[in-house]
Amino acid sequence: MGVQGLKDGIAAGRLAADQYAENFSDLHAPLGRHEALVEADRCYFCYDAPCMNACPTEIDIPLFIREISTGNALGAAETIFKQNILGGMCARVCPTEQLCEEACVRMEAEGKPVQIGLLQRYATDEAMEKDKQFFTRATPTGKRIAVVGAGPAGLACAHRLAMHGHDVVVYDGKPKAGGLNEYGIASYKTPDGFAQKEVDYITAIGGITIVNEKLLGRDFSLPELLDGFDSVFLGMGLGGVNALRADGENADGALNAVDFIANLRQSDDLSTLPIGRRVVVIGGGMTAVDAAVQSKLLGAEEVTMCYRRGKEHMNASEFEQDLAASKGVVIRHWVAPKRVLTEAGKVTGIELEYTALKDGKLQGTGETFTLPCDQVMKAIGQTLATDGEGVEIAGGKIAIDEEGRTSNPRVWAGGDCATGGEDLTVTAVAQGRDAAESITRFLQSA
Repeated sequence: MGVQGLKDGIAAGRLAADQYAENFSDLHAPLGRHEALVEADRCYFCYDAPCMNACPTEIDIPLFIREISTGNALGAAETIFKQNILGGMCARVCPTEQLCEEACVRMEAEGKPVQIGLLQRYATDEAMEKDKQFFTRATPTGKRIAVVGAGPAGLACAHRLAMHGHDVVVYDGKPKAGGLNEYGIASYKTPDGFAQKEVDYITAIGGITIVNEKLLGRDFSLPELLDGFDSVFLGMGLGGVNALRADGENADGALNAVDFIANLRQSDDLSTLPIGRRVVVIGGGMTAVDAAVQSKLLGAEEVTMCYRRGKEHMNASEFEQDLAASKGVVIRHWVAPKRVLTEAGKVTGIELEYTALKDGKLQGTGETFTLPCDQVMKAIGQTLATDGEGVEIAGGKIAIDEEGRTSNPRVWAGGDCATGGEDLTVTAVAQGRDAAESITRFLQSA
């Protein structure tokens, strides 16, 4: 993955042309049939499966693995999709090493869990490649539901609502549906346009209309939706980006990591994407890792992640941290940005301050140092890009109850924009699915 020359500043084409495809190829090679059968045979098929309890969507993991072991991959896919219609994407991006696989009895006994994520991918890929649909629409109810946001929560909600016979219109602010699955996840996790293939698979049930480039608060309001629909589900994610609160953060070369990832995901030619020779990413979550690793894969010579707390506090999983390190990313802990350094309006470095916990509170120590860099990427979390449009906000997110209902009895919410989530695709799917069931009960009783 050698850097082609040592171009200073921000430049495109840092690598040989054929290197880009290699660098951004599939992170995990899929299992073949024989490999899947061998791996499935490792499962104990536990009666009180701890892996299933660790799955936010409660997929019957022992059952689908048993179905794979008997050669019934399509049956396994049906078992998965019953609980998680985005099971294909979750198999690729879900932190299985922290959820189902960490709970696997094989992990306890041997330190090597059954590769549940790869087995899930094997089964769901089989179904999608054969365009095998397991669900049909119920008799039309005549009810219409608006879904705001075509991300994991919105798509899961829309599909379950369509199953119950309702008509669903999904509004999304982007040119393509998919939400973070399309715009916010590293390319090497979902190559070959998988996010759009999944959208097509989900909407094939019928009864779902997706309207792109329509944004809540800009093109329509919540009261307008409530006038035209029987109920509304809000799943628009978090559109705002937290500020560094550091001098110079708006300089040429300072950018939001989510924008960097989105531009990369939509690029038809990675060799045209400019990247700095030295890149600093501020943050310790999955987005920070995705931005840092992809900067390295684009040809950045030095990439440093800076996080204000310790390794054990990072939101990025240990696997993601190890992945970053394996690609040559340096991770520095206990440092916070103070000032982005510039010359002629362009980034030349960043001044950081060492931090420490004192009486349980994070504080700067007063000791600083400087890292030379051409680019600074902010990945310190996102914020709700709306005032709630009339529903209650709690802790910067839309407040919901255990069924996903907001303070408005005809409005539900789920995913990153709502309380109770874990900023995971799989959790968003669970919230969208469960909200659809709650909406259906409400409409049946109305």
